[in-house]
Amino acid sequence: MPKVVRFHETGGPEVLRLEEVQPQAPGKGEVRLKVQAIGLNRAESMFYRGQYVYQPKLPAGLGYEAAGVVEAVGSDVDQSWIGKQASVVPAFSLNDYGMAGEEVIAPAAALGEYPAKLSPTEGAAIWMQYLTAYGALVDIAHVRKGDFVLIPAASSSVGLAAIEIVRAEGGIPIATTRKSDKKAELAKLGAEHVIATEEEDLVARVREITGGKGARVIFDPVGGPFLEKLADAAQPGGIIFQYGALSMQPTPLPLFAVLTKGLWIRGYTLLEFTSSPDRQKLETAKKYIYDRLEDGRLVPRIAKTFPFAQVVEAYRYLESNAQVGKIVITLP
Repeated sequence: MPKVVRFHETGGPEVLRLEEVQPQAPGKGEVRLKVQAIGLNRAESMFYRGQYVYQPKLPAGLGYEAAGVVEAVGSDVDQSWIGKQASVVPAFSLNDYGMAGEEVIAPAAALGEYPAKLSPTEGAAIWMQYLTAYGALVDIAHVRKGDFVLIPAASSSVGLAAIEIVRAEGGIPIATTRKSDKKAELAKLGAEHVIATEEEDLVARVREITGGKGARVIFDPVGGPFLEKLADAAQPGGIIFQYGALSMQPTPLPLFAVLTKGLWIRGYTLLEFTSSPDRQKLETAKKYIYDRLEDGRLVPRIAKTFPFAQVVEAYRYLESNAQVGKIVITLP
């Protein structure tokens, strides 16, 4: 019987188990995927810890992203999907579907094809990161040539995707990382400027880089007291996307900076975009990403791979923040 990742209580990675389940037939609007690779995301770590935007319904499955081969489809799903390589777009609740398994059921509407030149490992490392960055930076902020875009926690897979998309749109990515040990690698991966926030004055450096203007767009997954510094680093009329809560601290509103600069502080999650009733928005985004993966302007960066049996170790490594790029579990 196929194995899947499940947890019966909230906590750290140690609560994750590999459990055998009966093979399932896809229902209406669903497919069965033989999984070859699973992309790991910080949202999943928050989910099994009970710290996500919704609480897990125990026992719960896990996993937003996977790549593999479609083995079977529901009665109302296009039969041509059978036998195709595909990856899964995070467009569902983890309480409804989990992609971390040897064989999983996925909503057909969440399938996405990826360029044939990519491996399944790379195919499992595209949709969460690139769609998250695209939705905020392209669809909402309309990043354009010459825009300074500040990207905190830039060594994450979403941070690296943001660097690539900003460059593709002609903007100037300013990456931040806590310490200087990742600065050279981030610069190599496309950041025009890199600031080590525990070693440098963030606001002073942003002002220096931007000629005193500040950043027009800030794309932040950290939150907490750090938001005050980001507001000081923003240009008048700028927008700060708050798409994560890595600090896990209260996030006070920097009221005077917001008032005097006319800042827009906007909460944002990928699900706002992928679950939109306007399905054309998602299809447009998928084409944008597919085309740039095909022509090489977007290149998923794999930091480390783990075998399926080491799922606990893989999520521990994710939580260590030691990586630059995506962590992927591979299956035979």
